[in-house]
Amino acid sequence: MRFVAKTPIEKGWSGDKKFCAVSPDGSKYFLRTAPAEKAERARGAFEYQKRVIELGVPMCAPIEIGETPEGGVYTVQSWIEGTAADEAVRDLPFEEQYSFGVESGKILKLIHSIPAPPDAPDWEPRFNAKMDYKIKKYTECPIKVDGAGCFIDYINQNRALLKNRPQCFQHGDYHIGNMMIENGKLVIIDFDRYDFGDPWEEFNRIVWCAQVSPRFATGMADGYFDGDVPMEFWRLLALYVSSNTLSSIPWAIPFGESEIQKFVEQTKEIMGWYDNMRAVVPSWYGK
Repeated sequence: MRFVAKTPIEKGWSGDKKFCAVSPDGSKYFLRTAPAEKAERARGAFEYQKRVIELGVPMCAPIEIGETPEGGVYTVQSWIEGTAADEAVRDLPFEEQYSFGVESGKILKLIHSIPAPPDAPDWEPRFNAKMDYKIKKYTECPIKVDGAGCFIDYINQNRALLKNRPQCFQHGDYHIGNMMIENGKLVIIDFDRYDFGDPWEEFNRIVWCAQVSPRFATGMADGYFDGDVPMEFWRLLALYVSSNTLSSIPWAIPFGESEIQKFVEQTKEIMGWYDNMRAVVPSWYGK
């Protein structure tokens, strides 16, 4: 596909180069280029996006994939002429915030209908190893948050919850920051971090939704479970949120003081939601 103009898009953490590209007939497309070391993963993401869109998921449609002169991969997707959901939702009436959240939960359930490959490693030892690594990184981190040891305690007391968990295809970064609203409908973007694992682990980034809109986050859980959220989900979500929260500050250090402080404050907020992990249903749910 040939383009006559390309405008860089700076948002995101992937390191890929992203553009709003314009074809000779004036149509806009989302153009993304990945370096050679990420080429195989980019191809995998493109193939799974084709499977996801066949389910009826509203998303950037995968159109074309090819090699760059440097040995990397470029992908072309449809352009979403909408508004970032994290900017739009917070200004809506509570009922609409909740409705968009319900929609996001139903969409996620569709995405999770794609099974993991039969040779996917067993979830329990895989995620236990990931949690061990995150505990180690937090323990070694020079920046601590008072009371954050409650996350380590919760992890160590609840590892048995990982036993016999099912696995599926995961978007990999599913939260309100990777959604847009176009013509009143939610659209999902950025599948480049796709993975395979416990479908409920995909909710570990719901904290970003809850910070923007507790009603949206509530709707997301309700939409996924058709309004009947099981207690087992909340116990496992608390485990996954604990693991993610521990790793957030060590992750932020290379990006500077402002990012560190953002995650320090987020850690404190999460501790408040869970009453220092004495509660398993976060306080934002239902509000």
